[in-house]
Amino acid sequence: MIDDIKLSNAQIAWRAAQDIEDGAYVNLGIGFPEMVAQYQPEGRQAIFHTENGVLGFGPAPEKGSEDWDLINAGKKAITERPGTAFFHHADSFAMVRGGHLDVAILGAYQIAQNGDLANWSTGKGGVPAVGGAMDLVQSAKRVAVITDHVTKKGDPKLVEACTMPLTGVGCVTRIYTSLAVVDVQDGHFVLREKLAAISMEDLQALTGAPLATDGPVADLVVPEL
Repeated sequence: MIDDIKLSNAQIAWRAAQDIEDGAYVNLGIGFPEMVAQYQPEGRQAIFHTENGVLGFGPAPEKGSEDWDLINAGKKAITERPGTAFFHHADSFAMVRGGHLDVAILGAYQIAQNGDLANWSTGKGGVPAVGGAMDLVQSAKRVAVITDHVTKKGDPKLVEACTMPLTGVGCVTRIYTSLAVVDVQDGHFVLREKLAAISMEDLQALTGAPLATDGPVADLVVPEL
């Protein structure tokens, strides 16, 4: 049933993009979070940052026209825009650690109700290091997560306490899932939006910690993508 109603990755990325302010300095995590850049609202332009030393880059080039000297941290081809800046990756991390990023959007294995984040693993298929995510989540002004609401096995990703290695402590402020939009507030999950097709009871059953509300819960409405 859940697979029939849940949002696609593109739709989750679209919803996250709607909350990025015009002119915000934004870092998008490797993989799924990179999709957020495709769905900026009309009239807004974020300034995207990548850890390997580029600021203000443009969209991916058309297939076959890539310049492989121009890549992001995920080794994806990017393009230049007027004002694109290039610099040493040490300077890039100085920007991160100096608190100059407005938003960081990452994927996740688990998010705890107090905002702890686990988004790396050294297990099968994992990578042997946390990478730049640890710096991003502790330094960006706002940290958001985009993720499926449950794992492939159906286990909750939103939990009381993370059981996997932590990327950051108390860092996540908002979670965009395939079923809902949830804030982390005062050590609790606070439900802001949910798909109309799922009941509160069913959503709670798929969430590993209590979902609080502090007002009306809006319908999570996204376009067909």
